[in-house]
Amino acid sequence: MQHQAGPEKPPRVFDRSSEWGALTTFVNRPLPHAMLGVVSGRLRMGKTYLLRALVEQCGGFYFGATAGTEAESLRQFSAALAEHTGSPAAFTFGSWDDAISYLFGLASPGSGAGPDRPFLVVIDEFPYLTKVAPELPSLIQRVIDRFQVEESRMRLLLCGSAMSVMGGLLASTAPLRGRAQLELVVRPFGYRPAADFWGVADEPALAARLHAVVGGTPAYRRQFLADDVPVGLRDFDDWVCRTVLSPYSPLFREARYLLAEEADIRDTALYHSVLAAVAQGNTTRGGIAGYIGRKSVDISHPLNVLEDSHLLEREADIFRAGKSQYRITEPLINFYEAVMRPAWPRLESGQATEVWAQSAERFAAQVAGPHFEAMCREYVLGPGRSLLGTALGEVGTGVVTDPQERRPIQVDVAVVERGSGGDRPAVTLLGEAKWGTVMGLNHLERLARARDLLSGRGMDTTGCGLACFSAAGFSEALRTEAERGGVLLVGLEELYGRRTPY
Repeated sequence: MQHQAGPEKPPRVFDRSSEWGALTTFVNRPLPHAMLGVVSGRLRMGKTYLLRALVEQCGGFYFGATAGTEAESLRQFSAALAEHTGSPAAFTFGSWDDAISYLFGLASPGSGAGPDRPFLVVIDEFPYLTKVAPELPSLIQRVIDRFQVEESRMRLLLCGSAMSVMGGLLASTAPLRGRAQLELVVRPFGYRPAADFWGVADEPALAARLHAVVGGTPAYRRQFLADDVPVGLRDFDDWVCRTVLSPYSPLFREARYLLAEEADIRDTALYHSVLAAVAQGNTTRGGIAGYIGRKSVDISHPLNVLEDSHLLEREADIFRAGKSQYRITEPLINFYEAVMRPAWPRLESGQATEVWAQSAERFAAQVAGPHFEAMCREYVLGPGRSLLGTALGEVGTGVVTDPQERRPIQVDVAVVERGSGGDRPAVTLLGEAKWGTVMGLNHLERLARARDLLSGRGMDTTGCGLACFSAAGFSEALRTEAERGGVLLVGLEELYGRRTPY
C-alpha cells in the first residue's frame, strides 16, 4: 500500500523536517480505519506551532485545552467543535463520552470527510483534560477499538507538555497501550540547528556558549527575548546579564517554572536539590544522595520523575556494567542550578553584572565543560560519524580504571560495537573533551593508556582511533602528531562544520 505524498512543510516552521514527515505520513496513510498518535515534548519546544501548521496544511480540527474544571473544559471543547462544523449554536454535550462519540462520528463514511480524505483532529495540552476527566483515555480507547475495525478516517493526535503524563498514556496497563500508530517526542534543536536558528553559526565560540545557557528551545529567542541575540562574542557577557540574569527578563525564573509545571513534581525543593547535586558534579546516585543528605533508596522516586520529565538523563558507563551517571538535559536548568540559584538574592536585587563576573570559573567547570562533552558525543552520533570508518556502534562515556597508576581515566567520548556470537566487543573510538584547556600530548597518552587497558581486558581495539576535542585549541606537538595520523583533532570550528577535522 503506497502512502499519499504529504503537504510540504511551511517555510515559517524552522527545521523539524523529520517530525513533519512523520506527522504527514501519519495523517495521509490510506487506511480505512481510525489511527491514534501521541505527540509530546517539554514546554517551549514549538509543538503547538508545529501542529497548528499541520492542521492548516492538512485541514482538520484543532483544540487547545486550558486549565479549568471539567464542565468548563467540556463547554470549551463543544464551542470549538461547533465553530469547526459551522453549527450556528454550540453543542451541548452531557459528558465527555457524548463528545468523543460525536467527534469520531464526524470521521465516519458519509459524514463529509469523504471516502479518501482523512479527518485530522489535534487535542493539544491533553493532560489538562485528563486531570479533570481521568476517564478520557478509557473513552478514547473504547471508540478507537471500535473504529480500528469499522471504517473510519479519524486521525487523532493527542499532544501535551507534561512528559510524565504523556509517557504514561501508552505505558504498562494504560487504556491506550498498544493503540497508537505514532509516538513522537518533539525535542530541542541540536547544537548545529540551534546555532542556525539564533543566527550565530558563523561564530562557533559564541554559538557553543549560547547553547550551553539556553540550549535548543525555540521559544527562548523569539517569544521570550524578542530576538535579543548577542552581537558577537564580545556581547555575550552583557547579553547574559541583560537576559538570563536580569530579574526583569522572562528567562530569569524560567528554570523554576519548568520544574513546577511537571504534574508529578510536588516537593520542588527536593527536586531542585537533586538537580543542584548533579550540577555541582555529584553525578552518581550515591553522590546525589550524599549531597542532599538522603539515603540512596530515598531518591529513587525523584530521579525517576526527573527522567520521565526529560529533565535528567541516566547515562550508562559504556565500559562498566551496572555503573552510570546522571546528566541534566536542559541547559537552562543546569545554568540556573550552577550559577543562579547560589546567588539568587543578589540577582533579585539587580547584581547581575557582579554575580556573572564572579561566576567565570563555575560556568566553565559546571556548565560549559559538561555541555561541551555532550556536544562532542552528539557530533560523533551525527555529522562526525563518517570519520569513524566503520559501522557506528554505541556512543557514550565511561571510566577505565588504571590499576598500575591507581587512578581512573575518564573517557568523555567512546564508541563501542557490541560483539555478537563469539565476537569480542570492539572499541572504535576513544576521545577526551576539554572546554578551557589547550590539549597536548599528555591527553593523547592518557587515551592510548586507556586503549591498552581495554585491550588487556579482552576488548578488540585494533581499529580504535583516538580523538581530542577542545574548545581552547591544541599544542603544536599534538598538531604534529595529528598530521602523522596519530590522533583526530576536533575543535569548535570542526564541531560546527566550519572546517574539516584532521
